[in-house]
Amino acid sequence: MAPTSEILTAERILEATEEVLRRHGPAKATVVDVARALGVSHGSVYRHFRTKAALREAVTKRWLDRTSGELSGIVAADRDPEARLRDWLATLFAAKRRKAGDDPELFATYMVLTGENGTVVREHIADLTAQLTRIVEAGVESGTFAATADPGATARAVFHATGRFHDPCHAREWEEPGIEADFAAVMDLLVRALRP
Repeated sequence: MAPTSEILTAERILEATEEVLRRHGPAKATVVDVARALGVSHGSVYRHFRTKAALREAVTKRWLDRTSGELSGIVAADRDPEARLRDWLATLFAAKRRKAGDDPELFATYMVLTGENGTVVREHIADLTAQLTRIVEAGVESGTFAATADPGATARAVFHATGRFHDPCHAREWEEPGIEADFAAVMDLLVRALRP
């Protein structure tokens, strides 16, 4: 192993893990492979991540957090809630399509990893629905959306109603002809239903 001049950080380990997963897939990728890619001992990796499962969980969370981060700016924007809702859902759909289409091997790997890390996935979905809840609350407050006793329930309903456009189990459908028209039709239907 070649000595490394860079400080070993959790972020560097996660970057290397992603590359190792891309090359070897989740079934064959090992902590030793990650350490070798970094030029360190596997013990050095274990000092940051106590187990292989913890490392896989962290890399899954990092992958999911990229989408959450991209969407959080839309939630915080000082714009019409309907426009924010449309942008948020369109950005979520585009981000998922990009992940599936640009790097199908890594996307398949992450499908395996998200299956292993139910807690991380549940936290990700909770974060996304919390973002949607803030948009719904802003819409109710401004009068753009009809008053609702439970904005969180409304946000969860919107999230589930649009699942075909962001749930990875539908990834094969995302390149079918007409998918954009289907997305636009669902979006228009939801927005009409939310209006007072």
